Amino acid sequence: MKFTAENQERLDKFLSQKLNVSRNQVENLIKNSLVKINAKTAKKGGVKLKPGDIIEIDRPEIKTSETKKVDFDIPVLYEDDDLIVINKPPGVVVHPAPSYKEATLVDWLKEKGYRLSNLAGEERYGIVHRIDKETSGALVIAKNNKTHEFLASQLKDKSMGRYYLMLLNEPLKEAKCVDAPIARNPKNRIKMAVVKGGKEAKTLFVPVYNNLTAAKLYTGRTHQIRVHLGKIGRYILGDETYGKKSQNTPRVMLHAKEIYFTHPNGEKLSIIAPLFDDFKNLIQGYEYEENNSLRDIFVPYERLCKQSES
Repeated sequence: MKFTAENQERLDKFLSQKLNVSRNQVENLIKNSLVKINAKTAKKGGVKLKPGDIIEIDRPEIKTSETKKVDFDIPVLYEDDDLIVINKPPGVVVHPAPSYKEATLVDWLKEKGYRLSNLAGEERYGIVHRIDKETSGALVIAKNNKTHEFLASQLKDKSMGRYYLMLLNEPLKEAKCVDAPIARNPKNRIKMAVVKGGKEAKTLFVPVYNNLTAAKLYTGRTHQIRVHLGKIGRYILGDETYGKKSQNTPRVMLHAKEIYFTHPNGEKLSIIAPLFDDFKNLIQGYEYEENNSLRDIFVPYERLCKQSES
């Protein structure tokens, strides 16, 4: 895609008008080295164009020939012209990485022929947010750039969120709000930790039945649930990074049960992701209602986290 500047103006403003996208979307293109001015890669959106400058945009196309062999399927919970919500199975990585050679969620999307947003480039196309390989549950995927940016803004202002279910090594005796900053563990770069001066992080934990526990995140830090559980002396079954090795647990028993957000059309959605069999098989003596929302579980305990703000 190629344009010629007619006036002296900022690059981001020029492309925002030409492409009919926001300046944030233009900045993403620039960050991914996809914009050139007179054959030279643009570094900043604020650079001033001169009349006659040639601006080229190399928006990445999805190359299905590069898709890896996919030997799994993924349940689709909701789909329309703007977005998809899927129930990610455990063991599936969301997007490719240099160290990971197997098929990912992105490869599955390619195989299915989806044409999705490309704001984040080919490797993460459509991916608004992610969950870890062994974690299962609800994930929303954007079909176009406008939707991608709309959903990303909700992640930023925390109006999009998820309710989680997990199995702990020991039951919680009562609901707890953990309000503790998180940063990279200074002693182990693979892990995160509660660190003074880290990023604000807050989680509400509510016991459901025995060691089955629900969590609501008020922030979205890396490994937030797992780090905050350590703060109260608990860990998730199967979590060898923050807990202990278990011979009887197939993976980290953490599931994003419900995701809530506002659709670009203004409708408020709450999508429930059913548990996978490996999780259900470990719940004994509890009559699990597959389609029940977790929202009501947290209502009586919201005050705990509000008190921590005062």
